[in-house]
Amino acid sequence: MATSTEPTRTRTPIARVVGASLIGTTVEWYDFFLYGVAASVVFGDLFFPKGEQLTGTLLSFATFAVGFFARPIGGVVFGHFGDRLGRKNLLVLSLLMMGMATFAIGLLPTYAQVGALAPILLTVLRLIQGFALGGEWGGAVLIVSEHGDPKRRGFWSSWPQAGAPAGQLIANGVLAGLAAFQSDAAFDKWGWRIPFLLSAVLVLVGLWVRLRIEESPVFREARAKQEPADKLPFVEVITNYPREVLTAMGARMAENVSYYIFTIVIATYAKEHLGLGKSFALNAVLIAAAVHFCAIPLWGALSDRVGRKPVYLFGAIGVGVWGFVFIALVDTKNFGLAVVAVTIGLVLHGAMYGPQASFFTELFGTRVRYSGVSVGYQLASIIAGGLAPFIAIALLKAYDSGFAISVYVAVCAVISIVAVLSYGETRQRDLTTL
Repeated sequence: MATSTEPTRTRTPIARVVGASLIGTTVEWYDFFLYGVAASVVFGDLFFPKGEQLTGTLLSFATFAVGFFARPIGGVVFGHFGDRLGRKNLLVLSLLMMGMATFAIGLLPTYAQVGALAPILLTVLRLIQGFALGGEWGGAVLIVSEHGDPKRRGFWSSWPQAGAPAGQLIANGVLAGLAAFQSDAAFDKWGWRIPFLLSAVLVLVGLWVRLRIEESPVFREARAKQEPADKLPFVEVITNYPREVLTAMGARMAENVSYYIFTIVIATYAKEHLGLGKSFALNAVLIAAAVHFCAIPLWGALSDRVGRKPVYLFGAIGVGVWGFVFIALVDTKNFGLAVVAVTIGLVLHGAMYGPQASFFTELFGTRVRYSGVSVGYQLASIIAGGLAPFIAIALLKAYDSGFAISVYVAVCAVISIVAVLSYGETRQRDLTTL
């Protein structure tokens, strides 16, 4: 009978596996977040008809949301083949798809050049981005979770999660640097394209690293012992793990919504509602993302000691309360206080995001684990992250107050608290016996 130490029997050192997942997720999230930041500051003007400013931004965020609707489809497709064929090859494919779509966005003509074709092409490429990311996350966290020491699973599997702030850090850093050294006119005309085109270089690095790791030992062991399921993995997940899927979806509400409020919506809020320059929010998020990157593995490590639930609940309660302080600090228009607002918000977010990978991995059996974590994670992305910027800006437009956004975050926090409280602790589960 397999033991919990079986996952360490691999020729690939865990540090290399973690590095491959981290670099890959950093590239994928760089591509995905780059779109979000660009949607908040330039896409509304470049790809849609001229009109009232917030309306253009809403249309831009609508295309941002489209990527989230494609993510569950990507999760189902990649999850199916990942559970049948393995984690590694699907991770390589997802990285290629994301990189090609992002590079193509950098070459797109604007609305002034080709009219309605511009937003159509933008939407198609955003769909490809979403589809690719839908398959990326599950494979990246699983290949780490199924390799390393089970007693440190929370710590090791939190590193692919750190790819999100790393990608955000690079995306915001490149855009902030361009905005600082270019005039607004030059940035809007051609400068915004540079970060999208740079994606090609990052993808090549990510591919080189990912091709050098082995398949998950837990997957190899499970596949050697049993035949693939008679049902499609997605059907088996919905049939046998409905509670786990709902738990994952509910847990993601506060995590996903708060992240996009703290990192994406703040750019539009500062620019359109407070009348501040592009660099104000970009630089605040840039500083906060660096702290966020360091905080995520620490929260993951803490979850190995005290459990996934206590750490996750602390983060959910924290962002629910902090949403109100966040708006109050940003409203001062003081850059230092804005940095504090975003930084503390993201540290609290990290308390959910750090243990999330191990928590969700421990919910599902090996035979359908790729599909399970992908479906639970990505379905929530539609109603949480995908709609968060759109809902937040609509609330701002309707109530002319940032505190309407705070209430939205608090409601999502309550949903996550209930979801996490409703499920038992998973820290001691053995992945080889699930």
